[in-house]
Amino acid sequence: MRIDLHCHSTASDGTDTPAGLVRAAGAAGLDVVALTDHDTTRGHAEAIAALPEGLTLVTGAELSCRWSEPGARPGDGISMHMLAYLFDPEEPALLAERELVRDDRVPRARAMVARLREAGVDVTWEQVARIAGDGSVGRPHVATALVELGVVATVDEAFTQHWLADRGRAWVPKHETDPFEAIRLVKAAGGVTVFAHPGAVKRGRTVPESAIAAMAEAGLDGIEVDHMDHDPATRARLRGLAAELGLLVTGSSDYHGTRKTCVLGENVTDPEVYGEIVRRAWGAFPVPGAGGTSAVA
Repeated sequence: MRIDLHCHSTASDGTDTPAGLVRAAGAAGLDVVALTDHDTTRGHAEAIAALPEGLTLVTGAELSCRWSEPGARPGDGISMHMLAYLFDPEEPALLAERELVRDDRVPRARAMVARLREAGVDVTWEQVARIAGDGSVGRPHVATALVELGVVATVDEAFTQHWLADRGRAWVPKHETDPFEAIRLVKAAGGVTVFAHPGAVKRGRTVPESAIAAMAEAGLDGIEVDHMDHDPATRARLRGLAAELGLLVTGSSDYHGTRKTCVLGENVTDPEVYGEIVRRAWGAFPVPGAGGTSAVA
């Protein structure tokens, strides 16, 4: 089984529609794919309707979180992402928190555009909104606008202190969920939590291992180890940490279509780990493609 548990569509900041994503996943030879758009489940219905035979869909989301030291000021701390799988999307408390995060995206993006214009960049809100389309607007859409204008060569180059990285000159804070609260909310909605790309140092500061240990005690299920932003040494270190803390180890592409260079199935999750994720979840179940049965290890 080939299992990719971290993919994005146009419902957030990917370039494939949800239907296009599952078709591409089937064509890439995947057996299981997870749709984990940022803070939204709005692409799930379209993806389910388009599922090809032989492909199983894991419904999920990637939640925007911020870890902070006790007593830190609002906005301090380290931005991080929490993958949530197979939760009940209508559970009221988790739904309200996702909506709170999403509602903050538009004013944040507008403020980033304003800061860029103050820095002499001829970007407009209309340009960013066009790039975002029907998806949840975010920094990748602003970054794509910078690429279109020739300010940077790639989206990754926009995520530096010079532009859009945390505390960068055009960065604007947004509402982000405390990770311990995210774990609690997802668990209460019947889901499973995995800390996404915890060692991605090129994105900025990373959460200390002591905090990951505290999250494990609070119910965190796993960490994403095999990821394009982790070099071999980082993967080895994270595997050792996961073994020490009793956490599941996942692997994923973090596919965003043409917005990133990674390809579907570039990194995959062990079938036994996938089976354990399915076993732990009770808020939702994997969805098999037309005429098929759900792929469960």
